[in-house]
Amino acid sequence: MEELDKESFLKELAEHGYNIGFGAKKHFATYDMVSKIPGIISLVGLLIGVGQLAYPHYKYSTTISTILIMVSIVALTMSSYNSEKEEYNKIGTKLTTLFNELKSMYYKVKNSNKDNFTEEVERMREITNEYYEISKTNQIFGSDWWAHYKFFWQHQIEWIDEQKNFKLWKHKIPRSFLVFLIVMALVIWGWYWVFIRGGSVC
Repeated sequence: MEELDKESFLKELAEHGYNIGFGAKKHFATYDMVSKIPGIISLVGLLIGVGQLAYPHYKYSTTISTILIMVSIVALTMSSYNSEKEEYNKIGTKLTTLFNELKSMYYKVKNSNKDNFTEEVERMREITNEYYEISKTNQIFGSDWWAHYKFFWQHQIEWIDEQKNFKLWKHKIPRSFLVFLIVMALVIWGWYWVFIRGGSVC
């Protein structure tokens, strides 16, 4: 039977709590995005389309229409997740249950005077094995960013923070999102010079 001292056990509980809690939020993020974003895009596209009918000679109508088509293509790619979206929700719910069990175990161990936590360690291993078995690796683009918000800004994670000491720029704001913003800024800049400035010159 595996044994861990109290300090090591608390650290490992927090580590697995982070993985499982973030995993739950990532599954919920995929579910949220597949369920809501296509509808939002359709509504916004419809409203902008009505606006274009009201102002048919608006200077940037062609640019707006092009962007709407591109965004609609993105929404179309999300439809491939529709058949599985309820499964993402169920997995997220199950992982949240496992997360809460680890949280309860953490406080139980923290307030315990025992030196031996063999049974608790064994249960922790069972929980982490179940996490690996039921988690889906195929997540929608952007789910990691939304999961960061849901986990760090909406979830009760003080017990994990006790061990991991989360930092704003290192943990709470994903670097990939910052890179994405830079890339998008460059794309918009390139779009402007190639299609708008270049088009006006021609």
